[in-house]
Formats: sequence, structure tokens, C-alpha cells
Amino acid sequence: MKLPTKRNKKKIFFIVMAVVFITFCIVGAVVLSAKTDAPKKQAAQVKSKKTSEPQTIRLIASGDQLTHDAVNKNAKTSSGYDYKPFFSEVKPIFDGADIRFCNQEVPTASPAVGPVTGYPAFNAPTEFAADLSAVGCNVINTGTNHSNDKRQAGINATQEVWDKLPKLAVAGSNRSQEEQDKIRYFTVKNVKFAFLAYNYQSNDNNLTSYGVNMFSEDLMKKQLTEAKKSGAFVLVSVHWGTEDSPKIDSAQEKWSKFLADNGADIVLGTGPHVLEPVKKLPKLGGGDTLVWYSLGNMLNTQLDVGGLFNGFAVMDFKVDKKAAQLESISFLPTYMHYEWTPQEKAAQNLLARKNLKIYPLDKAKDALARSQNDTTIEAQRERIKSTLNTYTEVPIISSDQY
Repeated sequence: MKLPTKRNKKKIFFIVMAVVFITFCIVGAVVLSAKTDAPKKQAAQVKSKKTSEPQTIRLIASGDQLTHDAVNKNAKTSSGYDYKPFFSEVKPIFDGADIRFCNQEVPTASPAVGPVTGYPAFNAPTEFAADLSAVGCNVINTGTNHSNDKRQAGINATQEVWDKLPKLAVAGSNRSQEEQDKIRYFTVKNVKFAFLAYNYQSNDNNLTSYGVNMFSEDLMKKQLTEAKKSGAFVLVSVHWGTEDSPKIDSAQEKWSKFLADNGADIVLGTGPHVLEPVKKLPKLGGGDTLVWYSLGNMLNTQLDVGGLFNGFAVMDFKVDKKAAQLESISFLPTYMHYEWTPQEKAAQNLLARKNLKIYPLDKAKDALARSQNDTTIEAQRERIKSTLNTYTEVPIISSDQY
């Protein structure tokens, strides 16, 4: 056998090195391609997952926001009024929802229409509306028995304040007939909503024909029909009921049926200052109308525990092709806290009350211990559960479950 020469050895060496180099390049290209394609595949998978997951909308609704004298006193600052600190413990609840209904029980017409006053003829400062907006209220009812406490001038001033604030819709009181006739629509996640608001009675009957949307079959039927024809999901705020009564009265029964018969999807009741049961009524066109007969109070300094322990109605929707379908309801209880001494309470020194704060009920143990309320968190949770669940199952949740 002929041994390879030096020249042949060099040729063999270069051939081997070339093969190794080419192999390395091929392997490197494959690895690089795999690394480059991986993020693309992952992105495609994430995009596909996002596309397949249905969107959801969360609506929360709370009760009467009342600026009693003690509330105003505690909100007073050197430069005006600040109500936001009262809501600091429930701000995350507002932040966790898309639609946040609040009932502004009182006019916000000071200083334009007189000084700040509390019960019985309310006139809150403009800061109150601004602070409700800052806290998160974005669907607001302004049609209540106190709306006309400062007559039409107070209604006008209240609407002018809200004109300048962020919101989805404000309804219930008006500056003109044209404003009353106009339905408030808004859109969330491509779903169209209509917000209607009506009030059962007024403390001051010197009303203009348009100032407050008073209960009227003609007005309500006309607006409900228009809202349904527009394809909107219809939310209706109603200020009604017997004050301080946890029971549904005959007028509420009558009007809730009327609303359901004319296509309302959800009815949000306020006015009694305490919680009342929840019902599902047969709705025009099929399905149910969900009626929260009374959401009780939110900000206030009432004396009875029924006015202090209330909460947030929570409604979750699934969005399907620009339509909202109600999937679940629940209720998150709250406690309206204030402090005073036994001597101050015995003397009914109402303006002595201080350290106002709204707490989720499950986080109110220490605050309740500092109050003069002779009750427990467990007792109030059971009362709330029993009241709301009289006719329809409403799960009671904690802030951690929200």
C-alpha cells in the first residue's frame, strides 16, 4: 500500500476541516432558527389565547351618598372640602370595576346656590361631586327626593359641576326639557349601555316639569322603548321605597313589574337607606330583569346600624359580539364607621362624631371595636345575607374574593 505524501496529507486535513466547518454552520443555523421561531410561536399562542378568551365587564352599584352635617364637618379643610379620605379603604373596590354606579343623593350647588347645608335641606359643595368622580363613580344618579332641595337653580348647578368631570353617564335631573328627553348612552368594551333614572317623590314639590325625572308611565315607557330599540343593555336607577324599611312596598312591586314588562335589564334601587331583597322578574322579550330593590347607604352618619352596614352589588358580564350577558351576581358588605364617646352619644352630640371611614366589612373588626355600635361583624353579615337572599340567591363575598 502506498503511503500518503505530505501534499496528500494536507489535502485530507483541509477537506476534514471544511466538512467540520460546514457542519458547524448548518447546526448553528438550525439552532438560531429554532430560537428565532420560538418567540414567534409563543406570541402567536398568546395572541390566540387572548382572542379565544371572552371579554368581561364588571358593574358595581352602591347606595345613597349623603352629606350629613357631621360628614361635611369632617370633610372641611383649610381650603375647602375633601371627602376622598372617607373612601380610601374601598377605593380598590371601585378600581376593580368597569362600571361604577353611585347615587348622589344631594345637590352639589354650593357656593353657587347658597352655603353648605346638611339634613333636611341638603346643599353639598362642588367638591363632593368632584371627589365622587375621583373615587371612581362613573354612572351617577342625581334624581332623588332631595334633588330639588335648592330648587331648579340647585339642579342646574349640580349638572354644571358634572359637565366638567370624568364619567360615563349622569341622569335623573335636568336643566331643560331637551335634556330630560335625551337618553344617556355609553359604551364599555364595545357594548352599548343605556342609563335611565327616575324618582318616586320629592321633598320639595316646587318642581319644574323637567327638573327631576319623576315616575311617569309615559316618560318611562317611551325611554325604555327607545333604549331597547337602540340595541342597548338597559340600566335603570329608581329612587323609591319606604325609608328605613327592609321590606319591598306595594309601589315598588308595581313599578318593578312595569320596568320588567317594558324591557329593563337591571334595576338599581335606592332611597330606603337600608338594604332590601333582590328579585328576578320575567322580562319583555324573554329572560329576567334583575331588581336590587334597595342598595342602602354608602357615605352617611345615620344612627341605626341598618344605615351603616350596606355594601356593593357586584355584577359580572360576559361580552359576546358587542352584547353583554349577565353571568353572576354577588354582594360585598361594607361598614360606615365613625367614632364618638359614650357621653357624646348619650347627649346626642351628633357633630362630635369623627374618624369617618367606609370599610369592607371583613376588614372592619378593629374599627367596629372603636365605635359605639352594639353589634358584631358576624351579626351584620348574617342580616345582610338574610335580607338580600329573601327571593334570589346572592352570594356574600369578602374583599379578598372580589
